[in-house]
Amino acid sequence: MKDFFEYSTPELVRMLGTRFKEYRMRCNLTQKEVSELSGVGLTTIHKFENGTAGNLSLSTFLLLLKVVGQINSLDDLLPELPESPYLMRKDEKKAQRIRHTK
Repeated sequence: MKDFFEYSTPELVRMLGTRFKEYRMRCNLTQKEVSELSGVGLTTIHKFENGTAGNLSLSTFLLLLKVVGQINSLDDLLPELPESPYLMRKDEKKAQRIRHTK
């Protein structure tokens, strides 16, 4: 298992682009087809897959995940957490924000 803390953000984006390309190819899709299905520009997809995209918006990444059928993998990335007793106030309402006392 990789320690992703060792990588910079651009390196992580490059790794995701390479991995996305593998998923796209296993889905038997061309970059043009992904572009048409997602509404994301062909140049953006090309740069993302080849590691030359400096950054990619989260919404763009989510659109691409949908096209290759991996949008449900988000649950693995950030699974729902059970209710925390530490976030419950005395009046049984869930805390909306955390404030640190001075």
